[in-house]
Formats: sequence, C-alpha cells, structure tokens
Amino acid sequence: MKRDKAHAFALKDLRELSVHVVHAPDEDGLALLDHLRRIGCKAEAHWPPPERLPGHADLLFVAIDREIHAQVTKLLRRAETAPAVVAVVDYENPATLQLVLETRSFAVIGKPIRPFGLLANLVVARNTFLELEKLQGRLSTLEAKLASERNIAKAKSILMEFQGLSEAEAYRSLRAQAMAKRTTIEEIALAIVHANDLLNFRPDRA
Repeated sequence: MKRDKAHAFALKDLRELSVHVVHAPDEDGLALLDHLRRIGCKAEAHWPPPERLPGHADLLFVAIDREIHAQVTKLLRRAETAPAVVAVVDYENPATLQLVLETRSFAVIGKPIRPFGLLANLVVARNTFLELEKLQGRLSTLEAKLASERNIAKAKSILMEFQGLSEAEAYRSLRAQAMAKRTTIEEIALAIVHANDLLNFRPDRA
C-alpha cells in the first residue's frame, strides 16, 4: 500500500503536539504529566473533567473511571476537533474495556504509569488518528464524486427524455451550458435535477 509520508506523524513533531490529560492529580496523574513533558510534549492537566477543552487538542490522555465517564463522554462530544484519545486504565476487565471502546481510544496504557511504552503508545495513537483522518477525507471526496456522477447521469436522462437527445448529445448539452454560464457540469446537472423535481412535485405524494 502506498504511504503518504507527508501526512504521517514524525517524532520531530512531538514538541508541536498539544496534549491534554484528564486524570486525578494523584501519583499516576502527576507521573503521566511529568513523563509527557520529559518526552517533549506541551502537556496540560485538567481535573475534574472540564466541560470543554481550552483550545485545540492533538492528544487526550483520559482516566477510565465509571464515576467520570459521563463527563468524559460529554467532553469528547464538545471538543472543537476530535483528539486522538489514549485510555489510562487500572484494570483489564470487560467493564473497563467497554468504557475504553466508548471513548474510541486509539491506544491504552496501564497503571502504575511507567515511562516504558508511553512514547510508543503516543506515537501509535497519533499516527493511527492521522491515517484515519486521511481515509475519512478520501471517503468524503469519493462520496462527493459519486453524488456528482449520479446527478450528471440523472440530468442526462432528463434531457434524453424531454428533448429526445442521445446520451452523448445530452452530455454535450450539459457541457455547453456549463461553458456558457461559466460554471461546472456538476452545477448544471444539479440545477436540472432540482428543476425536474420541482416540476414533478405532487403534494399528494409528499
């Protein structure tokens, strides 16, 4: 598979990361914050879970705890841009793993907090997040292209039916109209589809 190096996360980007930590300021919370800053990240701590993150967040380390789960869920929903979440867990049991899944975490670290594995999980979470973001962008582009092709096909069918044109002639008509109006074939096709929908609107079928 072809890799997009320009979009992948690189270690030199560590110092540019905005990292937020939602964890009680206990021994593990303080150790996590200390290790993140030692790695080179700009880490900021929050406790109790705030209603909103102050500004942009690339990564969010969050304690998995049933008592704060509802607050964390709201926090993630309200985030301006969804960060890559790294879950911080005490126990590995079904109930805890369910909470991890609900936070849509990209990586998991266990307590007690240790330096070993922290950087690897951070890098994997951030890189996976960027890969997913890139795939979602491609999916959106493909969906838009597919919708556009559907509109062009429908507009051609309308022209073929009402003007007795062949498919090639209908396409040439769309292209000529687009050139005359200095717009795209997609825009002309969409206008024809909308006009056809309006002309064929029947209140009794609405």
